[in-house]
Amino acid sequence: MYIEEIVVSAYAQNARIVACERTRKAIVIDPGDDGARFARRLNALGFELQAIALTHAHLDHIGGVAELKRLRPKAEIILHKDDNLLYEHLPEQPAWLGIPRSQWAMLNLIYDAPPPVERFWQDEETYTVGELNFDILHTPGHALGHVVMYEARERIVIAGDTLFAGSIGRTDLPGGSYDELIASIKTKILPLGDDVRVLNGHGEATTVGRERATNPFLNSP
Repeated sequence: MYIEEIVVSAYAQNARIVACERTRKAIVIDPGDDGARFARRLNALGFELQAIALTHAHLDHIGGVAELKRLRPKAEIILHKDDNLLYEHLPEQPAWLGIPRSQWAMLNLIYDAPPPVERFWQDEETYTVGELNFDILHTPGHALGHVVMYEARERIVIAGDTLFAGSIGRTDLPGGSYDELIASIKTKILPLGDDVRVLNGHGEATTVGRERATNPFLNSP
């Protein structure tokens, strides 16, 4: 399994190229900006992009989708249906964050309408990338249609903005719910096992065991 983390956008979002090294099939997870950068890396690595896989539809995770799709038109865009409305409203998302329109250009937050989603994640489906098999788990709370991607043999979960090292995703945006997020983490992520590496959307990686033992949001009364 090949994983390359590329930090993009004004929000320092951890996008990733994930590939099966034997078959050279790859996905790009959450290209939040600079789609051309991912296309160049795929060329350099000799990987064939089969999909643009989205954990959810906040702007810092989807801002580079349109450019990458133009450069790799055969790659299908995949998202959970509950985030499709959020995805379609990408151009207006900076306003929802309270960012004055006068600052959008400076922060590189001006977006065209994104291309249509071509397939929707199904909760508990298995998504195959070459010889890699990802269990797709619906984990609402940070966003209505948030999912995580778990590769059991590799003991890795791509967690998006659900669980961070010592923290959790924010729940004050449209579609957010603190109670749902905590429930998602406790019922979908913690049962995966303490040795599972958690690759999240911002900041350093962690493990399920570390967060189970020390994350204050998971250990509060």
